[in-house]
Amino acid sequence: MTLFVALALLTAIVTYVGSLVVWKLSLKFRLYPKIRERDVHTRPTPRLGGVAMFLGILIAFGAAAWISSLGIDRFANLRIVFQDPFQVLAILLGAGLIVAMGVADDLWDLDWLTKLAGQFIAAGLIAWQGVSIVSLPIGGPDGGITVGSAWMSATVTVFTIVLVMNAINFIDGLDGLVAGVALISNGVFFLYSYLLVQQTSPNNYFNLASLLAVVVVGACAGFLPLNWHPAKLFMGDAGALLVGLLMATSAIAVTGQVDPSQLGTDELFPAFIPIIIPFAVLLIPLLDFGLAVVRRLRAGKSPFAADRKHLHHRLLDMGHSHLHAVLIFYGWTAVASFGCLLAFVLPVYFGIDSGWAFLFIGVGFVILAALTLAPLGRRKRQTVAAEADAAGTPFPAGHDELAGTSPRTAPERPATGEHPTGAR
Repeated sequence: MTLFVALALLTAIVTYVGSLVVWKLSLKFRLYPKIRERDVHTRPTPRLGGVAMFLGILIAFGAAAWISSLGIDRFANLRIVFQDPFQVLAILLGAGLIVAMGVADDLWDLDWLTKLAGQFIAAGLIAWQGVSIVSLPIGGPDGGITVGSAWMSATVTVFTIVLVMNAINFIDGLDGLVAGVALISNGVFFLYSYLLVQQTSPNNYFNLASLLAVVVVGACAGFLPLNWHPAKLFMGDAGALLVGLLMATSAIAVTGQVDPSQLGTDELFPAFIPIIIPFAVLLIPLLDFGLAVVRRLRAGKSPFAADRKHLHHRLLDMGHSHLHAVLIFYGWTAVASFGCLLAFVLPVYFGIDSGWAFLFIGVGFVILAALTLAPLGRRKRQTVAAEADAAGTPFPAGHDELAGTSPRTAPERPATGEHPTGAR
C-alpha cells in the first residue's frame, strides 16, 4: 500500500506542476479556442490539461518500472506487473495516441469520425497485447462465463474501452466534474482491486488494475486545483479520453480475469461484484451517455452531435449553481461506488449480510434525489408568491415569504452551453 500511495503522490505532483506550465504556456501563445454558443464559461480558457495528466502518469509508470528492476524484496511482486512489458507499453502507447488526438481536437476541432477511428485504434492496440475480457464472472460462485474466441474477446474489449472513453468525455462539461468523479470512482476501484487481490493472491498485492487506478487518482488530484471553479485550465478531450481509457483498461484487467469461486464466500452477490463495481463507478457517465445517444438518434442526428441537454446542463437549468451541480454528481458517484464496495467488503471481511450495503445505497439515493430536485420546489414557491403578490392576496398558509416574490424560470448563468472540454 505504501508504494501505491507514493506513486499516487508522485503522479499528483508531476501533474500539478505540469498543469501550471501548460496553463502559462497556453496563455502566452494563446493556445485556447474561441468561446462557442454552447459553452458555459465566459472567458477563453486553455484546455490542454490532459497533456500534464499524461506526463504525470508516464513518470509514475517509469518510477514503478525502475523500482521493480531494483530487486528489493519488499517490492519483488511488483515485477509481475511488468513481466509482460509489451502489455504495459501497449497501454501507454494507446494512451499517448489518445492524448495526441485529443490535443489536435482541442486545437483544431477534428470531425467525430476521425476521433472515433483513433479511439478504436488505441483500444485495439491494448486488446491486441492481451488486456482483454476473457470471461465474465456472472455465473455464480461456481464459475464465470467464457466470452468465446480470441476475436470475440478482443471485440468486446475494444467496444467496452471506446464506450467508457466516450461516456467520460460526455460528462466533461463543468469545472472539476470529470476530475472529481474520476478521483472518487478510481479511489474506490483501487480499494476494491487491492482487497480483491488479497483474497485471490494473498502473497501478491501488486497488479496492473491497482496501478492504473492509483495513477488516475494521482493525475486527477494533481489537476483538480487548476480545474476547480472557476477553472484556469480544462483537461480537454486529451484528458477526458485518457481518463476513460485507463479506467476501462483497469476494470477489464480485473473483470476479465477473476474467478468468482476464489472470493472466499458462500453468498451469491459477491460473485457479481467484479462486473458490478466497474459499472457502479461509471454510473453517471454511462447514464448520461445512454440518454444522449437515444436523444440524438430519436432526433435523427448523429450520436456525437453536440447539444446542451446533458445531465449537468439540466441541473443548471433546474436552478442549481455550478458548485452544487458538481457536488451532486460527486454524491451520486460516491454512493453508488462505496455502496457496491461495501457489498463486497461486508460479507467477505466481516461476515455481515450484503443487504446493509443495499440499505446504504437506498438511503443515499433518496437523500440525493431530494437534493437534486430541491430547486424545483423552491421555484414553485416563488411562482406561488409572485402570483399571490400580483393578485393582491396574502401568501398561502405555510408559504415562506422569504422565498422570493418573482418566479425564476431558469438559473442565472453567464452563457449557455457546455464546457469546451470535449463534452458532446
